[in-house]
Amino acid sequence: MTTSKRIPIYTSVFADVIKGFVLEKQALGYAYHKQAIALKRFDDFCVKVGHSQDCLSKELAMQWAEKTLFESDDAHSRRIRLVRMLAKYLVRLGYKAYIYPDHLGRSQSQQYQPYLFTEIELARFFKQLDRCQPIDSSPNRHIILPLLFRILYGCGLRISEAIHLTVDDVNTTNGTLTIRNAKFNKDRLVPIAPSLNERCRTYMEVMHPDSQSIQIFFPSTHGGPYSEKRIYDYFRRFLWEAGISHGGRGKGPRLHDLRHVFAVHCLKRWVQNGTDLTVALPYLSTYLGHTGLKSSQHYLRLTAELYPDIVATMDERFGCLLPGDDQ
Repeated sequence: MTTSKRIPIYTSVFADVIKGFVLEKQALGYAYHKQAIALKRFDDFCVKVGHSQDCLSKELAMQWAEKTLFESDDAHSRRIRLVRMLAKYLVRLGYKAYIYPDHLGRSQSQQYQPYLFTEIELARFFKQLDRCQPIDSSPNRHIILPLLFRILYGCGLRISEAIHLTVDDVNTTNGTLTIRNAKFNKDRLVPIAPSLNERCRTYMEVMHPDSQSIQIFFPSTHGGPYSEKRIYDYFRRFLWEAGISHGGRGKGPRLHDLRHVFAVHCLKRWVQNGTDLTVALPYLSTYLGHTGLKSSQHYLRLTAELYPDIVATMDERFGCLLPGDDQ
């Protein structure tokens, strides 16, 4: 049973604090549904071990941090990081709470470095996409997939944003995509390059000549959106066919890396064209749906690492924007 905001019913001594923590995160724009459910497990754990004090002791925290049988490293890390944030919230409210040291809960995914495709690799990848053939179980995939992956790269979208686009969200007259209820529950308008917009227009004529505006722009065989896993599986297949090595889940390349490459290539063009990044970077941040400049600044470092020939230019003109190793 949950409340109207889908927050579980907590019953431990930390019940009110946990609920307040979740509500604060949601007020800041985070969905926080999965985390709220994960905190219910911590709440149940506190009840099970009979914890009745309104402080989060080191003993209790370390007992919770013990890895369970068959638990993956990432799941274990997420569990620790979530209770670390809860502990900081408790301290902020005046309670005593043990805060895990930073080295606990550091997952391999946090150390992942984006795979930045070369232009030659991208050309090979899209060439294989264009060779995709229809099959009985997916008669329109040869029409859908080449455009879907081009939008992921050409507009820097998150996969969740792309697969949930509706017909009404794609305005080929103005050349824009409307991204609704994205990360942090924010909407944004994303301009499309003319060549990509023309592909969208042709696609619309074939796939949605008489469709209702609420229909999914990239429909799966059942009419709803594709699952992220299904698109990831296609992604791996086309990488293999293009001769691009894939190290498996967590080792990349990832679908999200197409978004990274979009940002890096955009910054590269700006640097080469002499664009003032102090003016342009906030536009990139807004385009990508970031809430601040920190994530966008990270792409400056990636750009410098990928294209060492422009490092001197970037350091000289935009050194103040480049994040250091401690950021």
